[in-house]
Amino acid sequence: MTATLITALGRSNQPVTLLRRFLALDAVITTANGLAYLAASGPLGRLLGVDSGLLLGLGAFLVLFGAGVGSLAVRRLPPVLAVKWVIESNLAWAVASLVALFAWFDASAAGTVWIPAQALTVFGFAVLQHMALRAVEG
Repeated sequence: MTATLITALGRSNQPVTLLRRFLALDAVITTANGLAYLAASGPLGRLLGVDSGLLLGLGAFLVLFGAGVGSLAVRRLPPVLAVKWVIESNLAWAVASLVALFAWFDASAAGTVWIPAQALTVFGFAVLQHMALRAVEG
């Protein structure tokens, strides 16, 4: 991904602004996903072919994680180590999602589509955040 593409995606040429926007987008999407898992773990579990108790736990985790990422996004200059932790956590989540899909879950057709799609989204956040952080670090 080029710096021009990153700038276009974030609609800014300020690296810190881009980083904060990518963190904010991650926070919003992650929190919304977590709230959906919390509010509808039963129906979503049946739809995806995933245990509703697992979705409930994941929902709580995602809401807390999203809040943490959001707290970084609102800072004028997010701490580098905290942003690196978010990036690494996003990468771990993406890998764990795919491993779980193929090793542990007996997902439905919808789950077989949803799980890789959300893993790819989270991986995309990690890539964008990493590139923006590199630009911030100079």
